[in-house]
Amino acid sequence: MSFLKEIARRRTFGIISHPDAGKTTLTEKLLLFGGAIQEAGAVKNNKIKKGATSDFMEIERQRGISVATSVLAFIYKDKKINILDTPGHKDFAEDTFRTLTAVDSVIVVIDVAKGVEPQTEKLVEVCRMRSIPMLVFINKLDREGKDAFDLLDEVEQKLGLRVTPMSFPIGMGYDFKGIYNIWEKKLNLFSGDNKTTISEGVQFDDLSNPELDKAVGKKAADTLREEIELISEVYPDFNRDEYLKGELQPVFFGSALNNFGVKELLEAFIEIAPSPQPKKAEERLVDSKEKKMTGFVFKIHANMDPKHRDRLAFIKIVSGTFKRNSPYLHVRNGKKVKFSSPNAFFAEKKEIVDESFPGDIVGIHDTGNFKIGDTLTEGEDLNFRGIPSFSPEHFRYVNNADPMKSKQLYKGLDQLMDEGVAQLFILEMNGRRVIGTVGALQFEVIQYRLEHEYGAKCTYENLSVHKACWVEPEDKKNDEFKEFKRVKQRYLAKDKQGQLVFLADSAFTIQMTQSKYPSVKLHFTSEFKK
Repeated sequence: MSFLKEIARRRTFGIISHPDAGKTTLTEKLLLFGGAIQEAGAVKNNKIKKGATSDFMEIERQRGISVATSVLAFIYKDKKINILDTPGHKDFAEDTFRTLTAVDSVIVVIDVAKGVEPQTEKLVEVCRMRSIPMLVFINKLDREGKDAFDLLDEVEQKLGLRVTPMSFPIGMGYDFKGIYNIWEKKLNLFSGDNKTTISEGVQFDDLSNPELDKAVGKKAADTLREEIELISEVYPDFNRDEYLKGELQPVFFGSALNNFGVKELLEAFIEIAPSPQPKKAEERLVDSKEKKMTGFVFKIHANMDPKHRDRLAFIKIVSGTFKRNSPYLHVRNGKKVKFSSPNAFFAEKKEIVDESFPGDIVGIHDTGNFKIGDTLTEGEDLNFRGIPSFSPEHFRYVNNADPMKSKQLYKGLDQLMDEGVAQLFILEMNGRRVIGTVGALQFEVIQYRLEHEYGAKCTYENLSVHKACWVEPEDKKNDEFKEFKRVKQRYLAKDKQGQLVFLADSAFTIQMTQSKYPSVKLHFTSEFKK
């Protein structure tokens, strides 16, 4: 198959939502339709002891939440689909923001009863900023929820989207009868009896057909006819160009747990969603159709297999063909590297691949050479932007609880920080280690993983820091900077890259420092040039 055909058949997307809207369940059902798994294990359903395919860290199984982004790939109707399932929990938002740099489009999952929730608003805002095409899936129709038109209004107002329904529910909760697929002019009736395997719907091409009354009852049939007419008057028709530019968002309804409406979503998605898109590097725009390979690391995951202590760097291929055993330039280190066993993913299963194409996600075994945001090319100096390290909001001293295991503790902390789970600061004054995280739940994850993956125990001590500010002096030799360092020495630390960081205890302190030392710039992300 030619290179351009390989690009055209790829769809790489992320699924985003507030925790609990059913994101992981939807991922599972998409895999079920792709034939990648035979039966789905819903995250919360304890009767099915399988556990969701995409949640493979023990802490996720215990809590029933996804905390790491997992990568899943399958083939459906000759399209190669790469899904990045992102954590919905707000404490792991940073991981999700990074993942959004690696997708070409997004499916936003919304709970029919709760409507638009805060975490969804934040994530959609990031997608809007980057004009990522979005498709909305309103989930859990088998439960009582808000009126479908009210939900569409809420999506438009709260998320600032312009929507067009591509399917519409018949009833909801106890009276949920099925879904009319506007996109394909078909009716699928809901039986609700089969959750783990695929069931076929009944098809209607014409709404005026009296058979519809028999199928769903006269009242429901009349309501549906009125609603579909209203939709055609109120909402714009679907226009693919507007969708691809991020100006129009198609909406689908369904119930992922009951496997309903998912097939319609998938069929429409593979037809309308974009194939791999060009990506902006600092130097130029890189087109996916270019022959030379470029790619970037958007995630690092340590210990995917606890038996082997391995670290995987996840690389999104932006252009060209990534070949096994070919030398590529690691731009930050300026060294050529070869990869003898690049992996493609299916949740816990990995397989070695000989070549990968734009849009694909490749896992590379890493001994500590990679950082998030690193670029690989065939020789060109390129740097892909937009993978920030945010200023943490929670800070704690980390203490070694088992002096015999200090080597394991430091190694574990080092590797977990490379993964981007949190940030490590070492105080200039006494060398104490401080962990900064975006959300409080991460401290638990770090403690758990240090113990279970590295055999090290740690305890925490509170530290009242408001924000970490990266310090950029205009001139390192001037007196003002020396004075700043002398006065603030108790609050200065180095991050993992050796950059100077000022741990400010309040917003007021930051303000005062900036007015007192105007030549010392303070940044809230570490993405500035040193």
